[in-house]
Amino acid sequence: MHDSKSTESGSVTDSQKQTGGNSRTVVLIMLVLVYTFNFIDRQIIGILAVPIKADLHLTDTQLGLMGGLAFALFYTSLGIPIAWLADRKSRTWIMTGALVVWSAMTAACGLVTNFTQLFLARLGVGVGEAGGVAPAYSLIADYFPQEQRARALSAYSFGIPIGSAIGIVFGGVVATLIDWRTAFIAVGLMGILIAPLFRLIVKEPKRGQYDGKLATTEAASILDVLKVLSKKPAFWLLAVGASCSSMMGYGLFFWLPSFFVRTYHLTLLHASLTFGAILLVGGLVGIWMGGWLADRSARAGKKTGYALIPATAFVLTVPFFLGGILAPSYAMAMTVLLVPVALGLMWLGPVLSAVQHLVAPNMRSTASAIFLFINNLIGIGAGTALLGMLSDGLRAQFGDDALRYSILAGTSFYIAAAVLFWLASKTLDRDWVRGE
Repeated sequence: MHDSKSTESGSVTDSQKQTGGNSRTVVLIMLVLVYTFNFIDRQIIGILAVPIKADLHLTDTQLGLMGGLAFALFYTSLGIPIAWLADRKSRTWIMTGALVVWSAMTAACGLVTNFTQLFLARLGVGVGEAGGVAPAYSLIADYFPQEQRARALSAYSFGIPIGSAIGIVFGGVVATLIDWRTAFIAVGLMGILIAPLFRLIVKEPKRGQYDGKLATTEAASILDVLKVLSKKPAFWLLAVGASCSSMMGYGLFFWLPSFFVRTYHLTLLHASLTFGAILLVGGLVGIWMGGWLADRSARAGKKTGYALIPATAFVLTVPFFLGGILAPSYAMAMTVLLVPVALGLMWLGPVLSAVQHLVAPNMRSTASAIFLFINNLIGIGAGTALLGMLSDGLRAQFGDDALRYSILAGTSFYIAAAVLFWLASKTLDRDWVRGE
């Protein structure tokens, strides 16, 4: 990505020189690295659910609550006040502290002896990760000009498939060779070690430096942000639509390893390698494609593309998911599921970029946190638990295939997401904040 030299006065400021070129790339790499650990710590429990269930004697409902609600409870509720602070104070310091907290609590997951302790440890992971994402969105918006933000946010979102794949594969390997407790402790300690490096490299940029007349140093209250957003239906439609897709997305991240083990009788290690490959390849392709298409749409002056591109992708996911989940062999399932995993993650770059442009720069962290609150409370908090409860409810009828039919039922959320994104496209251009 090339440095932009366009400012309101037509000159490049000292702050832009400090956040341009190679330094911008290095910062983005560090942000991706931290986000990768965010998702390693968040998703490693998906593959470790198999040995945890056996060791702690848990039901699928308990696993779903521990994998979803336990994490989402404080992750969502603390995200908004932390983001409010990030709109006023150093975002880099907040992210550094958050990284240390969630990494330490991930390590603590390896020391538990019962469901209650594990639930509380996962609450702690959520407390830490509450400060890890919304400030990063705001930082990226201040490091990259508008016409590059969808791709930059897509690149940042690479942390999702990379972290999820590493977490699942690493967790599966360590759990197989040693035990599941060691996997938690190892990844937690690694996250703590990179925190000082992150703080050293990532500098705090000037807020709104690429946004012309929108740039301001005046802080906005949470009520101010809510008043602005209350007049922007596109924001709420995008947030609820994203949460519908996340119900299925997070549910799949958590349950697909167990699905491979139960349905195709794979070993834990084989299931981790299979699902890790699907997430890594499908996720990277889908996320980058979404950001690239959104930036092309932006250059053509079509703001509606930020909503219509992911809406189209969600519709296309359903037949591929049906084919993959119903596949008679794991090899066929793995091949077919690459496509919907890619399509299901295409929304990240376009939608996250759109959210940054629905408010002024001094509101971006808070607006992002409100978006994440809706998305994650419903997506993480409900999706994983709902699929688990459906699986338990269907077990008497379908046995080990209960999880398969639970996942199939969940694909309806992608259709709901597509409809909501299509509705958002109707007002997105009107709700867009322009700084020219």
